[in-house]
Amino acid sequence: MVFKLPKILSSYTEWLDRQQSSILSAAAFITVANVISALSGFFRTRLLVAYFFGTPASSRAFEAFLVASQIPDMMFKLIVFGALSAAFIPIFTQYKKTSEQEAFRMTSTLMNLLLGVFLVIALIVFTFARPLTFLQTGSQFTPEQVVITTNLTRIMLAAQFFFAVSNFLTGILQSYRRFLIPALAPIIYNLGILLGVYLFAPTFGIYAAGIGVVLGAFLHMFIQFPSAYKLGFRYSFTFRWRHLNDEGRMVTHDGIKRVVGLTPARTSTLGISELQDLFTGKLATTIGHLSFVVVNFATSLMTLPIRFFGVPIGQAALPFLSDESDEKDLSRFSDLVLTSIHQISFFAFPASVLLLILRLPIVRLTYGARNFPWETTLLTSKVVAIIALSITAQAIVQLLIRAFYALKNTRTPFYIAIMSAAIYVTLSLVSVFVLHSGLIGLAVATTVSTIAEMMLFMFFLDRRVKGFASKKLWLPQLKMITASFLMAVFLYLPFRILDELVFNTSHVVQLLLLTITTGTIGMLVYIYFAALFDVHELSIIRDIMNKVGSWKKTLARTEEVILETNVENTDI
Repeated sequence: MVFKLPKILSSYTEWLDRQQSSILSAAAFITVANVISALSGFFRTRLLVAYFFGTPASSRAFEAFLVASQIPDMMFKLIVFGALSAAFIPIFTQYKKTSEQEAFRMTSTLMNLLLGVFLVIALIVFTFARPLTFLQTGSQFTPEQVVITTNLTRIMLAAQFFFAVSNFLTGILQSYRRFLIPALAPIIYNLGILLGVYLFAPTFGIYAAGIGVVLGAFLHMFIQFPSAYKLGFRYSFTFRWRHLNDEGRMVTHDGIKRVVGLTPARTSTLGISELQDLFTGKLATTIGHLSFVVVNFATSLMTLPIRFFGVPIGQAALPFLSDESDEKDLSRFSDLVLTSIHQISFFAFPASVLLLILRLPIVRLTYGARNFPWETTLLTSKVVAIIALSITAQAIVQLLIRAFYALKNTRTPFYIAIMSAAIYVTLSLVSVFVLHSGLIGLAVATTVSTIAEMMLFMFFLDRRVKGFASKKLWLPQLKMITASFLMAVFLYLPFRILDELVFNTSHVVQLLLLTITTGTIGMLVYIYFAALFDVHELSIIRDIMNKVGSWKKTLARTEEVILETNVENTDI
């Protein structure tokens, strides 16, 4: 049984479906879309704060909404995302080289199997949503919040079903090196939430946010169907995961067997991360009212640079790394990883500095709607300042995880996740219950455990790919760290002077001007010192500035990442 899309839905313009043939060009498209997505996310968050922070009761309802998203999100990541991120793209890529029809048939079968498992577990969660809410929250979570969280958890289970289908489509498109449509999908998701809140908030209150999540998830899936269809994907309701071999014996489909075989370690790795998030939520709702909101908002700000640089380059690199991992000589693979790490660090280090120094105006601009308490704003900015120090580490980890997946190695990330989680849990318990440092202690635990995780990944990758952690890695990193430190020094002084003497930051426009002005000064200082220290990645900005008028040609270049194996001499 095969379902076909209406003809009108396959009429995307050519440029939307264009193949990206280098990591940098693919990452550029993803980054631009992520910037737009982040802006829509800012607008979405401010709308939610404006709607639901008018009274203590409504702000507690909003906190319940954030808590309610944890278990549905965890289900999706463990059941679907674990299989797709660990194995689907590399194995689908190999299959389509010999038979696209077989690759798509395998996709439909795998999709149906995973969705079947998802629906069974979703039914269990729907039934036991209330006791699960008690398990994931602390003593400061009120009975009213428990009721709201229970109902919203059940509503948002539907959204994860749409996300499950959508991420299969994302995997297909990225396997064909089509990155733009998957990058635009989160923007449509945010618009769906905005629409749901705008239409239903007057009638359903906080439940309008849950309805918006479901609507946004559907649109996230819907926008990707036409591109996947044009590439040849035809969904079929089939469960043919076993077939007769040449000897007449029933055997499991090799591709599905390999995906399933690689999934448990990845799912276990994600499971540790998700349990860590649940543990954080439990502690936050034990510390006090709105503590979970502070953690959520601070983490969202910290992840923005990771979304802009770490995730795009990591996503774009996986198909290329998968191609290079098939070779016995991993020198090209190593150089590709090094190039990507330096590109991530070049942007992530100054982003970390900007968030550290400009934390208060950024928090005010992002979340500081009139209803958002000033004390909560100050606490959020303090947490942001601490976890900003871990931005580069988290961004690099996104790439290194995918490097191990490209090598068909999912066990090492699992072991590293266990060690990192152990560090985090130990530090968090000591900070909250021994030192009584509250959310500040949680932030310190996050930063320390993340940096430790990055160092562990580099250590084990160096053991797998000999000579990885060499001068080629550390010397450029040291240059960028030094330039970032000097940027912080020269950024802080004008920020303080302009804040006190020039701008009246009680007005949003002047607060925005202060942030833009000082941020620009800081970036110019960083670029100056990067040029002074001969940081090679500065050529990325130089290329963009020199060829703004011919951006299509610039982004289409492939030599700099794919063909060149000498990292030091690569002209990007």
